[in-house]
Amino acid sequence: MSGDDAMRRRARTTTAPGEEPAAGARGVGPVVSSAHLAETGLPALSEFEFGLILASHAFERWMVRCMAAAGVPDVSALDVLILHTVNHRGRPKKLADICLVLSIEDTHLVSYGVKKLEAAGLVASGRAGKEKTVEITERGRAMCLRYREIRDALLTKPLAATTLDEARLSELAAMLRGLSGHYDQAARAAASL
Repeated sequence: MSGDDAMRRRARTTTAPGEEPAAGARGVGPVVSSAHLAETGLPALSEFEFGLILASHAFERWMVRCMAAAGVPDVSALDVLILHTVNHRGRPKKLADICLVLSIEDTHLVSYGVKKLEAAGLVASGRAGKEKTVEITERGRAMCLRYREIRDALLTKPLAATTLDEARLSELAAMLRGLSGHYDQAARAAASL
């Protein structure tokens, strides 16, 4: 079987090479959102990307709903991320540092989120020299703790009761961080075209 034939076979089935597809699964390709992208030399990347799309949307929904349950409605997923980042380690953060940690290029998005959180009394702005800083307020800290309680009850404990392997989860997290570097590099290359 040529390399092209093997690639086409893999794009048509979700089984590993050498395995027989399950009954009824013959002809079912990898689970992707864009089959035309899975027709390249690495169809598993398209499977990963579709999983990432689903997971990112589910994670964003979760953050918004968990924060609403904690008592802070009408915030975006980015606002929740900013709040937790500001609360991290209890030290004031510069806007540039928040952007760096969250890998956000557009500082205006973070600035707008900080303004919303400040209006809600969750963070307070300050200055470190010429740079604006943001720090958590007591209300913001309390909301982060309430979020943590809800997360523990609704997500952490149910997941811990499954066969989830913590070491494997940590490996997946490291893999995602590594892949993000490849996507960043590819984005820089695409910007230069």
